[in-house]
Amino acid sequence: EVQLQASGGGLVQAGGSLRLSCVGSGLIFDDYSMAWFRQAPGKEREGVSCISSSDGSIHYTDSVKGRFVISSDYVKNMVYLQMNNLKPEDTAVYYCAASSFEYCDIVVATENHYWGQGTQVTVSS
Repeated sequence: EVQLQASGGGLVQAGGSLRLSCVGSGLIFDDYSMAWFRQAPGKEREGVSCISSSDGSIHYTDSVKGRFVISSDYVKNMVYLQMNNLKPEDTAVYYCAASSFEYCDIVVATENHYWGQGTQVTVSS
């Protein structure tokens, strides 16, 4: 059984930083594209960042470029999202996902993945 466990969310002031972590079991991370999504109140879930299983290329949605960094440790089956210079509009529930799709442009556009439970990120102004 595939399980993903996200952690690291919390309450932070604008301009602050948080590091989200996601640990997986029941799967080999190398075989999956790993991604972070988020869902703000009243909005659809959106893909934030992704690491492609095909070539390791990394994707960021435009609103987080230059502020967020995704990384992974496949030995530990971990994926991280370092979030810097947080803004109130980053407030959302963040989810990690493992996808069998090889390319991030497909990963972030679909929902057919393994999902972890969400972790709440709240950024105060």
